[in-house]
Amino acid sequence: MTSRILVVEDDQEIRDLLRMSLVREGYEVTTAKDGEQGIELVNESLDLVILDIMMPGINGLEACIRIRERYNVPILFLTAKSGTLDKTEGLLAGGDDYLTKPFSVQELLARVIALLRRYTIYQDKKDYGETFLIGGRLKVSEQFNDVWKGSQKIELSDLEYGLLKLLMTRRNKIFSAQNIYESIWKEPYFYSSNNTVVVHIRKLRLKIEEDPAKPAYILTEWGRGYRFGHS
Repeated sequence: MTSRILVVEDDQEIRDLLRMSLVREGYEVTTAKDGEQGIELVNESLDLVILDIMMPGINGLEACIRIRERYNVPILFLTAKSGTLDKTEGLLAGGDDYLTKPFSVQELLARVIALLRRYTIYQDKKDYGETFLIGGRLKVSEQFNDVWKGSQKIELSDLEYGLLKLLMTRRNKIFSAQNIYESIWKEPYFYSSNNTVVVHIRKLRLKIEEDPAKPAYILTEWGRGYRFGHS
């Protein structure tokens, strides 16, 4: 089945390059010239959104937040900025990955393939007998991206779900940032990858912890990594 990708980019030259490169690889591509048009074009049939951050009007960060209110589709940010703070803001807004301009077509395609692969794995809802992981008040489906805290259902992104499930499956194990990144992102770990892990841990805590500043579920083992805190 052909994957459907939405490209939101205000620079027509870059937008056309992205469209042609992705179509050449067999993807079905829709384009938008700004954040407002991009938001209007997002729907359940999309498999990936490529979203430029620096756009006039509704910028990429705001567009991402508004998309996340309704959809869990993977979002790849394009940014001309390379600072850690800018990348952190993008991930906190709901993005799954980022690519800094200028970039090669090969690097873009590698990120696209990785995001689509993860999305396909987590969305592959075949006819399994559903089983659950239980820890404290948390109940996590082992097959589907379904998580409850008591009677309240919690909406997690695919990466957040994968991260929580990983920690809950091996409760006595302390996972280093490298363990987590290579297990969830399925890519080689580099020093800059640590920030990606930290941001997603922070986002997950905001959703599942009573007090994210004093976490009870996702515990930090200083200098070693993270572990799940409930038996």
